Amino acid sequence: MADHTNSTKGSMDFEKSAHKEEMKQQVISFAMMIAFTIAAFAVVVTDAIDRYFVIPTILLLAVVQVIFQLYYFMHMKNRGHNMPALMLYGGVGVAVLTIITFTTIIWW
Repeated sequence: MADHTNSTKGSMDFEKSAHKEEMKQQVISFAMMIAFTIAAFAVVVTDAIDRYFVIPTILLLAVVQVIFQLYYFMHMKNRGHNMPALMLYGGVGVAVLTIITFTTIIWW
């Protein structure tokens, strides 16, 4: 009986440690997303960057935030999310190809 209690306590300690580490990662990624949002606002408000670089900078910051959202808040980094991740990446690939196609048709 004591062996079962020690095993249960050990697994509870392991789960608590794992949850603590995950919460730490989520708080750090949340803080980074807030920093990227503030940076995007700062790029728009100030005239520090040439206006031709504002939109690409904002788009880059948005892509980074989407990656943080997917991997940390939507738990795409965890096991068992292979099929949703495949569908998501497939959709992004189709969207990118569609944008490239229409951009090419319009400009040429």
